[in-house]
This record gives sequence, structure tokens and C-alpha cells, in this order.
Amino acid sequence: MSANPQWDISRALGVARLFHLVCGVRDACVTPFLTLYLRQLGLAAPWVGILMGTKHLIAACWAPFCAFLAKSYQKRRVLLIVSLLGSAGASLFMVLIPALGKNLEYRSCNGSSSVTTTVVPPGVTLTVSSISVPESASKPSAEASSLPARRDAEVVEASGLRNEPGESDQEIFSDLYGYSVDSTEGTRTVSQVLHPVTSGVKANSWEAVYEAFNTTLTLLPEVPELGTLANMSVAKGEAQAFHFSLEGLQWTFILSLGFMVFWELLTAPLEQVADDSLYEYLDFVDATDRYRSLWIWRSLGMSAGVCGIAALVEQLDCFLVTNGPPGVVHFYGYSLISTLALLVSIAFPVPAYRRQEPSYKTVKALSLVGGDPRLILLAVTVILIGAVVSNVQNFLFWHMKDHGSRELVMGLSVALGLLGEILLHPFKTALLKKLTRVGVIGLGLGCLAGQLLYYSFLWNWWSVLPVQILSAISSGALWWAVGASIEDLASPGTERPLNTMFRGHFYGGGCSLGSFVGGFMAMYFSLAVLYRTCCVVLLLWLALFLSIQLRLPQDRKINYSKLLTVEGSDTSDSEQGSERDWLVQAMREEHSDWKD
Repeated sequence: MSANPQWDISRALGVARLFHLVCGVRDACVTPFLTLYLRQLGLAAPWVGILMGTKHLIAACWAPFCAFLAKSYQKRRVLLIVSLLGSAGASLFMVLIPALGKNLEYRSCNGSSSVTTTVVPPGVTLTVSSISVPESASKPSAEASSLPARRDAEVVEASGLRNEPGESDQEIFSDLYGYSVDSTEGTRTVSQVLHPVTSGVKANSWEAVYEAFNTTLTLLPEVPELGTLANMSVAKGEAQAFHFSLEGLQWTFILSLGFMVFWELLTAPLEQVADDSLYEYLDFVDATDRYRSLWIWRSLGMSAGVCGIAALVEQLDCFLVTNGPPGVVHFYGYSLISTLALLVSIAFPVPAYRRQEPSYKTVKALSLVGGDPRLILLAVTVILIGAVVSNVQNFLFWHMKDHGSRELVMGLSVALGLLGEILLHPFKTALLKKLTRVGVIGLGLGCLAGQLLYYSFLWNWWSVLPVQILSAISSGALWWAVGASIEDLASPGTERPLNTMFRGHFYGGGCSLGSFVGGFMAMYFSLAVLYRTCCVVLLLWLALFLSIQLRLPQDRKINYSKLLTVEGSDTSDSEQGSERDWLVQAMREEHSDWKD
């Protein structure tokens, strides 16, 4: 029998490894840094949370639907090509979204990370504090003296994050949203400007914010020496006419939301369609055992890509853009790697036959979850993990940026976690056997809680790196235990639908919920409080998870070794003897629902 090139397993696995590697590099170009770019556009934490929550929600609902349609109409390869080509073009739209304030000038190219602006970001009230003045000009005017001095006022970043009590003014000033102040001979020295104050004013109350802004501006005309404050040569009347850039905020947010929805609709189906195609291709020749190790190639691609793109951003951003927020190299790199992945997808193994499978497996998997308390407990755990991890993915880079980290350090922190998972993988079987699946899930939740607590106490730009090695357990081993539990509790034929439901619907829904809630918590409290809250919630759920797990009745599994001790080894093979056979009886009871 001549070899059929359609079932060339070695070639198919080679192409699949290359595809996963390239897609890992592609995802690493933008995904980890997307929220950081949105912050640099001027969007506050709640708006970024809404954008990311919408992104996760679309991925959780849209990807399975597109995968079903592509399989039903045998258009998987077409969908792969359209997804890669469309996302490559859609990623370039993001660089066209204007940042808040048309006169932003980023000085990261000349060795300074400060920003000089003549426009105040929307959602920010102004306060002038820590002003040292000459004795000849130290007497305040009557109008200015009517307002109480607030040298130790509570300070919040322009991103909407509250400053920690122990954080120095210098640390705040070095943030991306700390604006530089030009000073001239004989003028007053200002150490803090353009920092929002939220005492008694809600950030989402635009009328109150605008009123506070006008109140602050009344101080400026009384002090001639502050005429050069933050290069603000705009008259008070012009500032009032500008209406605090509210219209600019609305347009930036709406355009970002439209971009996010359009981009995710094109990108979301890619991974699931590719995985389904490759699994069915290998399943036809009983080679699915080789499918399980392909995730390593995607992790390797992400590890290399996240560090490589961060290094390129620092070198090329100054040459590609002179006006606007830094980071456009992320989208250019994403588009370029998407084009390379498009070429690889032409040879990606896609089965050319139509498998006759029941179309109700997803519904059956959902009913299986509803009828098994262990799966319900596992589903709630996965939702909670998604909610917590989304806040790490969304705002950890913000926290690192506040402490002076560069993007290369941020990329290295992601790469350390991915490499830790790869190095731990050879010990997967031994780990699950020694600690059991429940024990590994508990250990993973505990390590994740420890990471969150550590994140809340970051003290400098490199301090996040040591704790990232725990991601090998809190991300890798935790999901291995979840997958093993799903396979153990699933009925025959529902393993993959259950895995897809847990990783797609439940985890994606948790990420969406966590993004929506986390953005507002970061604004009204702080990132440190957000991470400590998530840590406490995880620890409480860990205690509840273990206590419930111990009280659940253990399933009585079939012990096939009993076949050696069955009484009456010469039992007749008649129909009556078969009915009395304990093995046949047990298997019929276990799988009666599935056969129906």
C-alpha cells in the first residue's frame, strides 16, 4: 500500500510545531502589552477593564461558534487564512487611534521618560502641591488663601490609580503620567503637577471633575510666576471651552472599543479551529498522544517573542513615531508575524473528510457539569482563577511601570513564568501521582495567592522577577490537575467538549468578570489593595474547596483486577451468565446515559 501524503504524520507534526511557535511569537507581540498601550493612550483603569472584559467575553462566546460553523461547512482552512490575514490588517488600526490630547510629546527617545503636554488628560483634576517660592512672592492672594493648603493631599495617578501612602513623590513623578515641568530663572519650583485628586470627587463624575478643574485654574492667574507651569500657556477661557477633553476621551474609548471588538472577532477562532483540526487529523491514525506536547512550542514562541518585541520597541519606537504614545512597534510586529503564520497555515494539517459525530456533545457536556458536584466545584474554581489572573494580566505591567520597569523587564517576567512551566512538565506525572489532583489544585491556588500578595509589595523595577518562577505551579501544574480531573470525571466522548468548555466558557467568563470589576477597584482603591483582595479571596476559596472536596462522596470505580478472583471461573457464556457478570452490569449502569 503506497503512503498517502494526506496522512504524513511526521510532516503534519512538523508543520504544527512551526505553526504553534510562530503563533506564540505573534501573540507575544501585543497581548501582554495591550493594556499598557491603552494606558499610554490616556485611558483610566475602569475603561481598560471594560475593554479587556469585552475582549474576553467575545473570545468565550465567538470562538466555539466559529469552530462549529467551520467544521460543519468544511471551511477550516479558509477560516485560518481569513483570521490571520484579517487580524494582521486590524492590528494596524490601533496605531490610528488618537491619544488623549493632541499635543502629547513623548521624550523617551532622548533618555527621558517624562512627558510634556499642553493638554490635560480627561478625568484628571489638577492640584498644585509642594511649591517652593521666594520670600518676595510667598504671600498668597485673598482668593488663593481661601482654599486650605493640602501639602499631603491624597494623590492619584492620571490612570485613575490611587497612590500608596508609603510611596514618595519622586516615585509618582517618575511615572508615565507624571508630567515634566519646565522652569525658568526666577520662577517657582514645582515638584508635583497634574496629579488628580479624588478627595470628595468621583472619577466618573465629569461635572464634578470639571468644576474642580476650574477651581484649580483660578489659582493660576493670581501667581505670575506659575505662568510656565507644565508649559500651560492656555488661557483660562480656552481651558473652559475645551471642556476638560471629555469629547476626546469619548472618541478614544469608542474607537478603542470598536477596534477591540473587530480585532477579537477575527482573532478568537484561530486557536480552537487549529487545535480541532490537528486533533482530528491525528485521531484518525491513533496518534493523539503526540498532540499533548505541542503546547510547549507555543510557550517557547511566546517566551522568545515577548522579550524580542520588548527589545525592538526600545530600539525602534523613536524612529517609527515622533508624535504619539510609544508602543506602535508591537502592532507592526504583530502584523508581520501574522503574515508569516499565514504562509505556514497553507500547509497546516486539516482533515479533508467529514466525520460523522453527534452534534450535541456540547449540550451533553453541559448537562454532565450540572449533574456532577465535583465538576460544579471545578467550574467555580476555574471561573475564580480567570477572574484573578485577568487582573494580573491587565494591571501588573502598570504596577511595574510605576516602579520604573522597562518593557524588556516586563517581557522577561512573562518569559520566566513560561519557561518554568516547560521545565516542570517532565515531572507532571510524578507530581499528580504524589500529591493527587486535588492536592495539586490546592497547591496551585496557594502559589497564585502568594504571587498576588508579593505583587502588592513590589519595591523596585526588578522585584517582580524572583516570584515569577511560581507560575510553573500556579499556571502550569494547576491546569494540568484541572485537565486530569476533567478527563477522570468526563464520560466517554465528552473529554474534549468539557475541556473546551472549561478553558473557553468558564475561564473566559471569569476573565471577563474580573476585568470589569478589577478596573473599578484599581481606580477607587489601588493596585496593591486589588491584589491583596484577590489573595484573600483565593485563600478563602482554597479552604472552602478543600473542605467541600473532603465531604463529597467518592465514586466507586470499576476494579478490573477483580477479574482474576471472580468466583466460578467456568461460568457459562450463556445470556443468563452474562447478565450476572458484575463487570457488564457495572459498565451498563455507568454508561447508560451516554448510550442513550
